Amino acid sequence: MDARRDETIERMVDVQPVAPEFAPPIMEATDAVGPPPAPHPEGERRRRFGFHLSPINERRWRNFKSNRRGYWALWIFLGLFVGSLFAEVIANDRPILVKYKGEILMPILVDYPEEKFGGFLAVTDYKDPVILDEIQKNGWMLWPPIRYSYNSINKDYPRVKGPEDRCLGYPAPPPWATKAALCEADPDQLARFLAIGNRNWLGTDDQGRDVVARVIYGFRISVLFGLILTILSAVIGVTAGASQGYFGGAVDLIFQRILEIWSSIPSLYVLIIISAVLVPGFWTLLFILLLFHWVYLVGVVRAEFLRGRNFEYITAARALGLSNAKIMFKHLLPNAMVATLTFLPFKLSGSITALTALDFLGLGLPPGSPSLGELLSQGKANLQAPWLGLTGFFSIAITLSLLIFIGEAVRDALDPRKTFR
Repeated sequence: MDARRDETIERMVDVQPVAPEFAPPIMEATDAVGPPPAPHPEGERRRRFGFHLSPINERRWRNFKSNRRGYWALWIFLGLFVGSLFAEVIANDRPILVKYKGEILMPILVDYPEEKFGGFLAVTDYKDPVILDEIQKNGWMLWPPIRYSYNSINKDYPRVKGPEDRCLGYPAPPPWATKAALCEADPDQLARFLAIGNRNWLGTDDQGRDVVARVIYGFRISVLFGLILTILSAVIGVTAGASQGYFGGAVDLIFQRILEIWSSIPSLYVLIIISAVLVPGFWTLLFILLLFHWVYLVGVVRAEFLRGRNFEYITAARALGLSNAKIMFKHLLPNAMVATLTFLPFKLSGSITALTALDFLGLGLPPGSPSLGELLSQGKANLQAPWLGLTGFFSIAITLSLLIFIGEAVRDALDPRKTFR
């Protein structure tokens, strides 16, 4: 045994190392053939704009863009919404800029007293003929494209002749939709009425207010109301559903009984009762609808948490000593949000529809507020003025259609069968 071991050692000692000149050459990094690989264009774009997408979110974004209808609906909706945020610059009865006696004024931001222009009122009416002449003699004015706000009354409307040559009042038809002759009026008044910025392109309502201006302001209020209601409902509903699904047991049982009782309360009757006690307003309606809208997301999040709380990585997180809150909102919630995000565009459209329905019934925003529902109500009350009902209908239909298209694209983008194509 020892002799065999000594023979093996002698053989290992007799092995000569390979000479360096016979060793295979080692290629330097500079000897690489061809140009270096070009950086990924999408990765360059992500670094350029300062944000990074994970590979799975990249695939989801590509799937969303592949749905051309939803992709363009998103950009159209964003364009309309961002434009409505600057409604005061688009439709206003105050000039954007005024140069008066060498001084630059911004009436769109500051309330100047009328005494600054030789009057005596506390707030200046820039469409008053006397004020107009005074400013034009001593400077100039830059008006918005539409010279009406949501509550501006067209005082220069000379009325049109109806049957038997009677002069009809409000609601006034659009100038392009009628061939009726105008009633007699002062030439200066007719000149102001026929000016491009003073045209009522979609007519006026039954109080003489411009329909285009009310649609712009009403769209902004409706979308802002829907966004705030959807976000707050999602926060409350996701938190409640996560607590139920993660803890289960008695917590889930008690919450489910509470939800069954709460969701059976008729919200419309509650709104009627509260409207009889409180003055209806934006935040009042938001609070009342929030009391009932948060329950619709609880079931979806609860099911996702019940399914995922026993996964191996959740068990490993518990074994590592992570807190329940960290496991719920850092590890489980991202998986549950896929189903939740699918519902959000549809919830937004439902919130806008709820505000429109309440305004139509007279239980929504205060009278005089710009509202698409009030426009529909005026169209119902004034069947002889079809432009009111048609404008309200198409405004609601286009808004909801865009949101539905966006929701369908989001649903397809988050579909796991399409995410990993």
